[in-house]
Amino acid sequence: MRYTVSMATLARSRQPATVRDLDDLPEDVIGHIVEGELIVLPRPDAPHVEAASVLHGVLFNAFWRERGNPGGWVILPEPKILFGKQLLVPDLAGWKVDRYVRPKKGPYEIVPDWVCEILSPSTARFDRITKLPIYRQAGIGHAWVIDPIARTLEVLRCHEESCLIAAAYQNQDKVRAEPFEAVEIDLSLLWGEEEIGQEE
Repeated sequence: MRYTVSMATLARSRQPATVRDLDDLPEDVIGHIVEGELIVLPRPDAPHVEAASVLHGVLFNAFWRERGNPGGWVILPEPKILFGKQLLVPDLAGWKVDRYVRPKKGPYEIVPDWVCEILSPSTARFDRITKLPIYRQAGIGHAWVIDPIARTLEVLRCHEESCLIAAAYQNQDKVRAEPFEAVEIDLSLLWGEEEIGQEE
């Protein structure tokens, strides 16, 4: 089963989608299931991939279970998660360690405490208009929206009726952003502006 996906459009299947459909997708796309429809998007370009990898590394080192400092979270890249009848794949998702349940098979069923979406030209509209309302309705506490081109981070605090911007950062800000205020994050690392081994 193959899909031709342009950078500007979503590819949708004509039959009710299942988790099996996601497993059958080619490696160069990511699939979601919304209202029974399979929505296929192209994998992101380098700025998105680098920002996601760096942020995951920073949060993993600081918060992974009891090994990080301060620890207390399980943070995963691109997990398949059920939100009621919808199945979405956030760029990153995190569970407080006492709420985390590893599925024996199939997608995660426990709603995470935090998600992060990293915008690309091909995914920004879907991330904001479709995914964020589903996250809010499912009861997620916090969502981050990162734009690696504009170099911005929006921190959203979600409630039953809305997700409100609790803070917004840009460029090279060093931030302590909820729910990870315990650690300072240098946003310039996400934009690829720091050279490894660079002398001050």
